[in-house]
Amino acid sequence: MTSTASAERIRNLGLTHRPRRLRRSPAMRDLVRETRLAPETFVHPLFVCSGDGVRREVPSMPGVFQLSVDEAANEAAAAGQDGIKAVLLFGLPEDKDDAGSAAYDPDAPVQAAARAIKRAAPGLLVVTDVCLCEYTAHGHCGILEGEEIVNDATVELLARTAVSHAEAGADIVAPSDMMDGRVGAIREALDAAGFGDTAIMSYAAKYCSAYYGPFRDAADSAPAFGDRRTHQMDPANVEEALREVALDLEEGADIVMVKPAVHYLDVISRVKQEFNAPLAAYHVSGEYAMLKAAARNGWIDEQRAMLECLTAIRRAGADIIITYYAREAARLLG
Repeated sequence: MTSTASAERIRNLGLTHRPRRLRRSPAMRDLVRETRLAPETFVHPLFVCSGDGVRREVPSMPGVFQLSVDEAANEAAAAGQDGIKAVLLFGLPEDKDDAGSAAYDPDAPVQAAARAIKRAAPGLLVVTDVCLCEYTAHGHCGILEGEEIVNDATVELLARTAVSHAEAGADIVAPSDMMDGRVGAIREALDAAGFGDTAIMSYAAKYCSAYYGPFRDAADSAPAFGDRRTHQMDPANVEEALREVALDLEEGADIVMVKPAVHYLDVISRVKQEFNAPLAAYHVSGEYAMLKAAARNGWIDEQRAMLECLTAIRRAGADIIITYYAREAARLLG
């Protein structure tokens, strides 16, 4: 059938439904868009180290820097000007030991940065990562007996760390360790210390992923031996993620998280449908670095690919997106 005959046949059908009517122009597409990104949905991660005037780029994460406290405060304030409402702090201590004692040191980089950011940008929410891997000499997420992480002793130190962050001004503490029972212990410790209004954003479904490598460069948190399969989740499991989320909500989590994001969109969707609780997703370092590498090779349009990834995460059900693209995306959307 010729193209003219095909067009005539379509006209003769008198079609009522023509979906292309709503795709004819940018204004029309904007009008009927189902999933919308906004700067206030993004959380901007910051890696905080000691010193002054330090702004050291992470080689495997172009555009991401290790920042001294003063530079972190400046970066947070600038992110606020872009429309970002929250930053997530990770610490790089000067000294490490087997107990990760710098994690709860009131003068450690995260605590110092929380205070500095509250002075520089009072309206910005400060979220702090609560884990020991950045602070232990062996790089694991807790206290070791031999080569095994001891759950309950680790939980005690995580609770102590969370309280020290709240004392420094953190609005939200985010336990990322995946120890059993840590959300309940942290909630109890915060309440006992008078921080009943400090929220908990739990890394509830954190998978043992291959996409964390660049983060471990940035946070100097690679394990000295072994891996994290005994506490982070098997990438093959979804039902287990639902059980983990249910436990954390029962223990008092205010926000739950799925990590990574792009490769776990089905998990994000299932968690949102099952619980309808405030849900964060972490667009992790490996997912970010792959986009950066492809863009640098001229293989993709970075801005389009970035926004497509973030839209997919939002469309799957995430209310909050933690992403190293936060400021760039916010400026494009603003």
